[in-house]
Amino acid sequence: MNFEYDVIVVGGGHAGCEAAAAAANMGSQVLLITMDMSKFAQMSCNPAIGGIAKGQIVRELDALGGYSGIITDKSSIQFRMLNRSKGPAMWSPRAQCDRMVYSAEWREVLEKLPNVSFWQDTVTDFIIEDNIIKGVRTKNSVAFLAKAVVLTTGTFLNGLMHIGSVQLEGGRVSEPSSTGLSETLFSHGFTVGRMKTGTPVRIDERSIDFSQLEEQKGEEGHYRFSYMPGSNRLLKQRSCYITYTNSSVHSKLEEGLQESPMYNGTIQSLGPRYCPSIETKIVTFADKDRHQLFLEPEGESTIEYYLNGFSSSLPLNIQVDALKLVPGLENVKVFRPGYAIEYDYFEPTQLMHTLETKFVKNLYFAGQINGTTGYEEAGAQGFMAGVNAHLKINKKEPFILGRDEAYIGVLIDYLVTKGVDEPYRMFTSRAEYRILLRQDDADVRLTPKSFDIGLASKERLEYLEEKVEYQNACIEFINGFSVKKDKINSWLVEMGTSPLKQGVKLIDVLMRPQISIWDLINQIDAFKELVQSIPVERRDEILESVEIRLKYAGYINREKLIADKFRRLDHLKIRGKFNYSDLKTISTEGREKLTKVDPETIGQASRITGVSPSDINVLLVLLGR
Repeated sequence: MNFEYDVIVVGGGHAGCEAAAAAANMGSQVLLITMDMSKFAQMSCNPAIGGIAKGQIVRELDALGGYSGIITDKSSIQFRMLNRSKGPAMWSPRAQCDRMVYSAEWREVLEKLPNVSFWQDTVTDFIIEDNIIKGVRTKNSVAFLAKAVVLTTGTFLNGLMHIGSVQLEGGRVSEPSSTGLSETLFSHGFTVGRMKTGTPVRIDERSIDFSQLEEQKGEEGHYRFSYMPGSNRLLKQRSCYITYTNSSVHSKLEEGLQESPMYNGTIQSLGPRYCPSIETKIVTFADKDRHQLFLEPEGESTIEYYLNGFSSSLPLNIQVDALKLVPGLENVKVFRPGYAIEYDYFEPTQLMHTLETKFVKNLYFAGQINGTTGYEEAGAQGFMAGVNAHLKINKKEPFILGRDEAYIGVLIDYLVTKGVDEPYRMFTSRAEYRILLRQDDADVRLTPKSFDIGLASKERLEYLEEKVEYQNACIEFINGFSVKKDKINSWLVEMGTSPLKQGVKLIDVLMRPQISIWDLINQIDAFKELVQSIPVERRDEILESVEIRLKYAGYINREKLIADKFRRLDHLKIRGKFNYSDLKTISTEGREKLTKVDPETIGQASRITGVSPSDINVLLVLLGR
């Protein structure tokens, strides 16, 4: 057996799988070490991919050559586009998945990559010489050497689960925790912290009274995560269901608060603000008499349901008694209770934008080890860490995405610049250039960049170029085609909009809110002919993107100008140029924060909490700007 590799990836979760695949596809010999080879990219919590901002991240991963989007489509049992009532900057794809199929599809993908090798074991120590990572040691007393290591340990580092007063060591239910690594990294100067997350109860479908629930069906049509051919929904589509808690449920939950580790002092670490436990909800929102719950199937044919919105660390009897007071769950049977889990993480300001650590060279962190939460955030970090590990050991320029280029860029910049004090979750509101980072144009933004670094395939690039040609042809036609009032006025009145007073370009008709691009197809024969030249399987996708580009062109162009202005600050390199503690004209807090983060550029420095605009002006003056 070979004991020496280019890149070792520790952990087979969402971050580890994307990291291993990315580095391998770029040419590195990769060893993926995981505790259990039957649980690649395990959906430990809800069986879904995407959501607000998270869906954009998955689209970006697909555009870059990652696999999360393709695998989601193959394992999807429901697809929905969230926020359709809002502008396209807010549209977010989300898919309910068969969690077993999702994991199996990931394993099949990884096993088909010739540059990926596997080892089932637990990493217990690192081989570090002169602050450079050289390899890892495992529980089975095996040493593996590598030029770079990507650490993606999820919730397993010193993981401790809580169900009332019951405490179980582990990184996931029925799976052991990982020990030793935190202590080793602490000895090399890393700051280690503790975070908490949780997962809800799992329910037996046969005990649910669906007649009392509100059905939530998925969307039909062209929507999917990956635009690549063959990425279609193959499984039977299933509905989700909605019910609500009530005052009786809340009273029962309150009876158990003194036994909740969240409220009796057992758990000291912070949980996710935007995915709180049910006990946190009834305390924080005491004025609310009900909370929404979603029953989500865990697979195409399984009877197991996930109760989204009922994450808890309360004792088992309290959880079950409270559930029986929820409409539709009066006779509920559970497969296992919800639980909270505490685990170690490392302050992400100890990383560079490549996700390489500042204290140990060629060591990369990705996923929940950096204080994030969510499969999508983890997958994005893993992908970028795998790419940059390969580039670093091959002495190539790093691959860093800007805040105006991708949600992935926003995510990583936030982590390494601001750090975290609670599990970090991506939202569209965290991106200042949302209209530039839409889910519909991720491939246009990112596929050429990925191709340039040798990752995205020529097939993927050509498929994009064909799409852009169709888009441009439609845009050119709509901007240039003239319509006469006597040919279209009666139809405009039927559509509820005012008639024309004179002939106009077709773009002027499309810009009316009552008119969609699909409406034009049956009214303008020449446009219909052009549309019919687009392959049927790509037609809706292309027409939707054309309409967005035309109707929102003013907003898009304005945001591009703003982004271009601020991007100039990110080209002003300052790392290594200043000893901030000597700059007395900068505020005390500013000096402390600049020293701690050691920003790469003026742009990054300007985004550090506690660094004021006047502090930035001092740095610009010192740079001669």
